[in-house]
Amino acid sequence: MSVAYDDSVGVEVSSDSFWEVGNYKRTVKRIDDGHRLCNDLMNCVHERARIEKAYAQQLTEWAKRWKQLVEKGPQYGTVEKAWNAVMSEAEKVSELHLEVKASLMNEDFEKIKNWQKEAFHKQMMGGFKETREAEDGFRKAQKPWAKKLKEVEASKKAYHAACKEEKLAVSRESNSKADPALNPEQLRKLQDKVDKCKQDVLKTKEKYEKSLKELDQGTPQYMENMEQVFEQCQQFEEKRLRFFREVMLEIQKHLDLSNTASYKNIYRELEQSIQAADAVEDLRWFRANHGPGMSMNWPQFEEWSADLNRTLSRREKKKASDGVTLTGISQTGDQALPSKHSSVSSYEKTQSYQTEWSDEEANNPFSSTDANGDSNPFDEDATCATEVRVRALYDYEGQEHDELSFKAGDELTKIEDEDEQGWCKGRLDGGQVGLYPANYVEAIQ
Repeated sequence: MSVAYDDSVGVEVSSDSFWEVGNYKRTVKRIDDGHRLCNDLMNCVHERARIEKAYAQQLTEWAKRWKQLVEKGPQYGTVEKAWNAVMSEAEKVSELHLEVKASLMNEDFEKIKNWQKEAFHKQMMGGFKETREAEDGFRKAQKPWAKKLKEVEASKKAYHAACKEEKLAVSRESNSKADPALNPEQLRKLQDKVDKCKQDVLKTKEKYEKSLKELDQGTPQYMENMEQVFEQCQQFEEKRLRFFREVMLEIQKHLDLSNTASYKNIYRELEQSIQAADAVEDLRWFRANHGPGMSMNWPQFEEWSADLNRTLSRREKKKASDGVTLTGISQTGDQALPSKHSSVSSYEKTQSYQTEWSDEEANNPFSSTDANGDSNPFDEDATCATEVRVRALYDYEGQEHDELSFKAGDELTKIEDEDEQGWCKGRLDGGQVGLYPANYVEAIQ
């Protein structure tokens, strides 16, 4: 049974040089480090992909929330469009960052994983084939030189020991000459010891010089063999370094959105939307829809008519106590204020009602009852209106005491048709009766 040669046994490493016995292990370890660095790079890419995904989700949530807030808020006109464009930018950028995440995982991550699998081959007993081959190559190249180095160290040790012994023998022999107690036989033995030590010094020195010469002669071959194995390791490492550079350039391309045409278009469109915001246009719109530019039915003299009361809306009758009603006046302009489905402004509603006028019930000759308490034949019978079941499309919170509140999906009963201001009268299933915006519900088929 062969015994593996241990390069490092009995060898004193005197420096950190690559040429010292066993110092090639740093080069071998670099192969294992290369495999670990592939894992590190994959983890790095994976974490960045998670960040891209989280950022995209945050952008989407932010855009959704602020779109709703702006839509329900008081902002209007072209500035509202510009504001919404900022949220649209976030949604588009979110899509791009999701694409970045997909590229990092589906392309870059997989590319590193596949390269690592092809470059490093695991052994059944552990470790990698490439590591074992490098280890065996260096060990084989270093073994002959290491053996001669071991002989040099042994001969040097023997030579130094002989020199030390000679020095002691000479010292004893010198001291004995001054000692009268020693007889000639003892002095002769000490002299013989000195002569023998000198001969040992010469022999060990000759052996030391010979082994050192043999080591020097084998050094060029040793260096050539080690250089050859080292170059193979260098080539393997060069492939990894070049691959890392290549894959990092791919990562850079995927992360760099500034060179993406769609990314540039997003901010070009955003700038155009913001530049399109026109304060003068918005003020003009507000003036026409909520200010002095609105149409108005100014009071005019009218003759009495038997059908006079039929022109009164239910809403006007509801607010009869607020003022005098001018009867027989038909609408000449569109006074229904445009409103968003998501909200109805209490400000718009109350402003509209301030223009309504009605006679006091006590002074109106065409009120619902005459002096005798009989019903007026010219008055509409409130009970003749057809009740209709409707379903709420949106949430609505009543702004005044005579308004209903409901949630999207709630069902209620419409008991009066829509008036000129866009309001209906209804009854909740709990029995509460009140007003609600007509465009917030739909009839149940």
